[in-house]
Order: sequence, then structure tokens, then C-alpha cells
Amino acid sequence: MNTVLFDLDGTLLPMDQEAFIRLYFGALTQKFAPHGFEPEKLIQGLWAGMKAMQQNNGSQTNEEAFWQAFTVLAGERALAYRSDFDVFYRNEFAAAKKATVRHPMAARCVQLLREKGYRVALATNPLFPQAATWARIEWAGLSPSDFALITTYENSRHCKPNLDYYRKDVLEKLGVMPEDCLMIGNDVKEDLCAEALGMQVFLLTETPILTDGFLLDSWEHGDFHALWEKFRYLKAKQ
Repeated sequence: MNTVLFDLDGTLLPMDQEAFIRLYFGALTQKFAPHGFEPEKLIQGLWAGMKAMQQNNGSQTNEEAFWQAFTVLAGERALAYRSDFDVFYRNEFAAAKKATVRHPMAARCVQLLREKGYRVALATNPLFPQAATWARIEWAGLSPSDFALITTYENSRHCKPNLDYYRKDVLEKLGVMPEDCLMIGNDVKEDLCAEALGMQVFLLTETPILTDGFLLDSWEHGDFHALWEKFRYLKAKQ
């Protein structure tokens, strides 16, 4: 094993997902209401865009899938404001930070792996643009430069739990085999599915998202302190 993949939301960045969505959508509708966008249609457009990305079969980027679905409900005029959306994610999006927590062990775990010579990638579900992903990385106390790859809606064509996300958007880009990787996440369905490809997996139990009938002992699991201990005993790469 020479590559460690981390999920972001709920893993490196613990969060209250319901509060995050509420703050995120609230800030977005407030930003664009003065431009004549109806809040309800904006939110409907966001959900439609996310669904389109989750159903993306690889024929287009997630960015393209999002905007096609989003404008059906938010209106074609939204295309004229694409640069304003980028500005939003670099500024007003910070309101959603209140729903997240910076865990001091997150950055320490990533740094320890890098010091030992392991390649670290951020396998976050690519439902957000780069600006929003960069922001959440920084909320977690990390830097984009800490990662060999960061999946965003611009550079990805699939979403979790579609295994092609791991195959084509992560493994192919990194040039590694599944057996070279350890996937760490908090969501049984979206993160631990990588085991089907031959990856090692670890369920972070700080804010877990479990499925019905899930048996915790079926997978390696633990909190950040357990993860730190696991990394502490890994052999350094030459």
C-alpha cells in the first residue's frame, strides 16, 4: 500500500450535514435574490443538479451535468452569472463553516502519512466546484497542496458510490492499482464500496453514516486517535 485516499465531508472535516445544507442554501439564495432569482427555484435547481451529477455515466463532466440540470429549474439566465457563483464559493459560502468542526488530528494524520512517503489524495464526492472544495479543505486545517489529487465537479465524470468514480476519476488519474490504496471515509455506502475494487478500507467513526444491517466489526474502523495509531506503525516508504 502506497496511496491513502481520504473523504472530506464528515471525515477530514466533521460536520452536521443538515445544518451545512441549510446554511449553504440560505447563503446562496440570499446572494442571488437581488438578481431576481427565486429562492425556491434556485434550491430546486441545486437538488436537480446534484441528482444529475450522481447519475452521470461519464459522458460529460459533473460540471456540465450540473449546469444542464440546474438551468432547467433556475432559468437559462443563470448561465450569465456563473462567475458570480465562483465568487460566492470564495466568499459567502463561508457561512456554512459554522456547521463544521476542525479536528486537530485530521491535519496531523495527513502530515504523518506525507512524512512517511505515502501519496495522499482527496477522494471527496465531486459534487462541488473547485472553489468550494478548496474552502472546505482550508476549514479542515489543510491545504490543497497536501494532496496529489483532489476530485471536484470540474475534473470528474462520476460520483460515489459509482465504482467508476474510483476507477476512472481517482485510480486512473493517480496511476495506481486498487490494491495500492487505502480508502478512509465515514460513509459505509459511498466510501467502503471501494473495497469491491480491491482497496483496503477504514471507516472513520467520528461522524459515521451507516446503512441498515451494517455490522461495524465487518470493517476496520475507529476514531481519529485509532487512525493515528494505525499510521504511526506504517513503515516509511523509501
